[in-house]
Amino acid sequence: MELKTKYQYTYFIYPYMIEEEKYERYLLGLLKNKKCYLKYFEKEKDYNMYHFFLPKVREYLFRNFEFTKEKIKKFKEFSDKMQARILSKYPCVTFEYQLGKDVQAKEGEENGIFFKVQKIEIICFNTGICFFCLKTNVEDSTHFSDVLNFNYKFKDSESELKKLKNYENIRLQTSDFSEVINLNNLMRQLIPNRKNSKKVNLDTDTFYTYAYTCIEQEYWDQDNTFDNLHNEFLKYMYLQKSNSNINLKQNYENIIDKWKFARMGITKTGITLFSSAFENDNYTKLPFIYENEYFYLYIWILHKKIYLNKISKLLDKIENNKKSRDEFVKFTQNIWIHEITNDDIGLEINKKLSEQLGIDKIYQEVKNKYDIMYKGLKIERNSKINKCIFVLFVISLICNIINLVGILLLK
Repeated sequence: MELKTKYQYTYFIYPYMIEEEKYERYLLGLLKNKKCYLKYFEKEKDYNMYHFFLPKVREYLFRNFEFTKEKIKKFKEFSDKMQARILSKYPCVTFEYQLGKDVQAKEGEENGIFFKVQKIEIICFNTGICFFCLKTNVEDSTHFSDVLNFNYKFKDSESELKKLKNYENIRLQTSDFSEVINLNNLMRQLIPNRKNSKKVNLDTDTFYTYAYTCIEQEYWDQDNTFDNLHNEFLKYMYLQKSNSNINLKQNYENIIDKWKFARMGITKTGITLFSSAFENDNYTKLPFIYENEYFYLYIWILHKKIYLNKISKLLDKIENNKKSRDEFVKFTQNIWIHEITNDDIGLEINKKLSEQLGIDKIYQEVKNKYDIMYKGLKIERNSKINKCIFVLFVISLICNIINLVGILLLK
């Protein structure tokens, strides 16, 4: 059965590291880039997202929610250098890369999968952890198999992106990038030395994926149940090709089924939301909730995991004692202890994704390292104090002997 889609998009998310001492300079480079613009969040325009996140997390992710029009105007009057300095103090800032106008379908090329780049965002945390976010959609095709094949191939960024032009006729359709290699060059331009990413155990060859597909209603409605589609859903969830023969088992612990005609799948490398157009909200309201509230929740959780890995690496080196301890305390106070949202599905996503990524386990491992280091430092400090006390005792004893000898001589 060949499924047809009504609406779909896929975000490909590439995390990378900037050395903290170079972070302000990196922001300055983005500000100087004529195609990069700082993204401002507004309470009225982004009302749902503002209320989705609880205050502490909202303040961390979207500091400029509090910017008035006057404050934005005043901020823009500063030099790029001053703006970069100010932004480097914010926990998180987001840039949008301005894309050109759409182009028509390429003439004379009827076969193949064309895709369009809809949006590019760069989300930067002052921990040095950043995310290159690329929103795409398959063009001129309503075949769900094309979505599966496209997502399957595109997830491999570094190892395969250069070859994508000639793979299964997957072709780029946008005025900004004449070929896929130009998209790869943009990533290389905006993402500096990737050795830093490997230091915190980041996979530099693969994108995280965040995908949404709404299929036509005749495949899933009151008479046609989801059971008939679960194999296609699992291919979508696990980023498999349309003709994949892999025996995929449905793990209900990784699936959220809070909706009657939608299912969300969560894995270590991505989230997919699969729905039916039988409900109007599934191609009107739900895609936008998923693209905003749940998307930034995903970024928050990914950042949390990478940040913990960064702290863990710092704790492994004795010379980083003070810095690593300070980072762990800051992480616990600013991120770990705060609840994210009161939204039921948001809480479920946080729970299942945290389990998939092993965040609680990583935190406990980091805490154990911190406790061992703290106890070691405490023993060392106590040892130094005891040595000082002993030295003072010896000095006091010598002084007393000298005084006693003086008294005896006077007699």
